[in-house]
Amino acid sequence: MLDIKFIRDNPDAVRENIRKKFQDAKLPLVDEVLALDSENRAAITEASDLRAKRNTLSKQIGVLMGQSKKDPAKLQEAEAVKAQVKANADRLAGLEQREAELEERIHKIMLQIPNMIDPSVPIGPDDSHNVELERFGEPSVPDFEIPYHTEIMERFNGIDMDAAGRVSGNGFYYFLGDIARLHEAVLAYARDFMIGKGFTFCIPPFMIRGNVAEGVMSQTDMDAMMYKVEGEDLYLIGTSEHSMIGRFMDQILPESSLPQTLTSYSPCFRKEKGAHGVEERGVYRIHQFEKQEMIVVCKPEDSMDWYEKMWRFSVELFRSLDIPVRQLECCSGDLADLKVKSCDIEAWSPRQKKYFEVCSCSNMGDAQARRLKIRVKGEDGKNYLPHTLNNTVVAPPRMLIAFLENNLQADGSVLVPAPLRPYMGGTEIMMPKK
Repeated sequence: MLDIKFIRDNPDAVRENIRKKFQDAKLPLVDEVLALDSENRAAITEASDLRAKRNTLSKQIGVLMGQSKKDPAKLQEAEAVKAQVKANADRLAGLEQREAELEERIHKIMLQIPNMIDPSVPIGPDDSHNVELERFGEPSVPDFEIPYHTEIMERFNGIDMDAAGRVSGNGFYYFLGDIARLHEAVLAYARDFMIGKGFTFCIPPFMIRGNVAEGVMSQTDMDAMMYKVEGEDLYLIGTSEHSMIGRFMDQILPESSLPQTLTSYSPCFRKEKGAHGVEERGVYRIHQFEKQEMIVVCKPEDSMDWYEKMWRFSVELFRSLDIPVRQLECCSGDLADLKVKSCDIEAWSPRQKKYFEVCSCSNMGDAQARRLKIRVKGEDGKNYLPHTLNNTVVAPPRMLIAFLENNLQADGSVLVPAPLRPYMGGTEIMMPKK
């Protein structure tokens, strides 16, 4: 969400940014919000003048009433001033109501105008124009056939999607035995990995109020992703970033407390509407999963440095588990409206012979801070908006697809890399049950 003052001073830049995001339908919003803003500022000015006059006229009435004891004509003058006060009060009430209406309309429009993207973001209409920047690890394809990921799990008696379908419907799963243990081992390893990077571990609320959801994401994403609790102002989180950033809502943070570096565990719930390809079935795209997340709240001048550090943390973690990855920079048309810059970390799939997304790192600039009224008190005593960033550490079960495919052996066993073994009871090789 932009500052209305920025739009006032830079309307052409805002329009050009909308064009770069291929959202031309939103171009009229700029003129509309500027017209409403102009009307609102005029109403505020007039209302302020009327309040000042009210005080002056009230004093004038007092003087005239005092003089009327000696001069009855002054009483008539006082009544005329009272009539003026009444007329001004009626006008003021109308202006205050109009201000409230205008501010609500302006707010709704401002939520729709996209954030200013960083100049380094590649320009393109959709994810087909995302740009590969760097690869880490050598992708390889073994000389044996790699089964679909749910087939690998079934060999370990590790998954039951049929029962989950009966209990909950499509998009859910039961994990069992070694696969369930591997799932939790990955999360525990990711937690300790981030703690080792100096991040504070947190378990946040798994439901948030509507104003928090509105503060951390666009209305389009909110409608497409989130499950609402019927009859209550509560939503199930789609990622712990939502409740983690919401923690700082309406707060003024001392500058000395920055950066806030937190890593959080949570279940995540997403509608995942629409049709998906065959490789996105199984446990690739589901309604419920668990995730370890990282978020940073920092000074504006430090946010790009943190962006670089955060996506590299993901690369380091995946490489420690023998999974080749690449960094893919998101183009302008693939950026959600609140994002300044974003990249995906994609893992190599030997089965598909291509990379697929496992992490997403985003710099949100001051958009979330402005929406949630998160401020920092600087050393000079002035308040300013911090920048917020988020990145996936790991999100099993999707991450397990990459892990199983890249560590699968010809006999159906799965190698357990050294970093995971302490979380797997020392197991070095997972042996299939069938």
